[in-house]
Amino acid sequence: MTAVNLLCLPYSGASAMVYSRWRRKLPAWLQVRPVELPGRGARMGEEPLTDLQALARQLAGEQRLAAGTPYALFGHSLGALVAFELAHELQALGCPAPLALFASGTAAPTRREDYDGANWREPRSDAALIDELRRLGGTPEAVLGNAELMSLTLPVVRADFLLCGRYAYRQRPPLQCPLHVLGGDTDRANDEQLQAWRRESRGEFTLNMFPGGHFFLHEHEDRVLALLGEALEPRRLFA
Repeated sequence: MTAVNLLCLPYSGASAMVYSRWRRKLPAWLQVRPVELPGRGARMGEEPLTDLQALARQLAGEQRLAAGTPYALFGHSLGALVAFELAHELQALGCPAPLALFASGTAAPTRREDYDGANWREPRSDAALIDELRRLGGTPEAVLGNAELMSLTLPVVRADFLLCGRYAYRQRPPLQCPLHVLGGDTDRANDEQLQAWRRESRGEFTLNMFPGGHFFLHEHEDRVLALLGEALEPRRLFA
């Protein structure tokens, strides 16, 4: 039976290893491959990038081998935008299309009006970043109040917010893969912004909503993982 590489792109401020626990919960044929971004985790010594297209181009070169066998892309929040651009960059390198693209927790690339806000096009203060992290949830108050931890985290968070705030959509032929969108019913992205992902691929489109806010994928982890397996298992048989 064909194994599938699941390339997982992290959300803002997180290391890709946030997905490592998924390895214990997903079937053996679905091989989780966390994609670490410059500036965090094992790549902490590298300068974080603030140009999303340049980041996707770099990652495509690094992930070309993994994309030479059956693979899928998953990204949450910022990671969904990175996964989308990575799919296009891998296509430009002549790699096969992914078995599926999973875009979680963010508006479609064409519907980001006032989503990230013009203020994130330029660097903002530490206090503003902490306020935004607190609004999004998912970061314990003890962490937000720890000056030492924040001194390590905020440069990466600042770069991530600039990646989103400076993102410019480029018109290209739609992708050819199934596109599965996941959203939280009290998250910032509304139904129209999530439905707009439909235009980005000629493949099958689904929209699955979960109770909760921006970090519904942790609150409903088992349901999210079940969705991934159910979507990919039939496709791996013909990969």
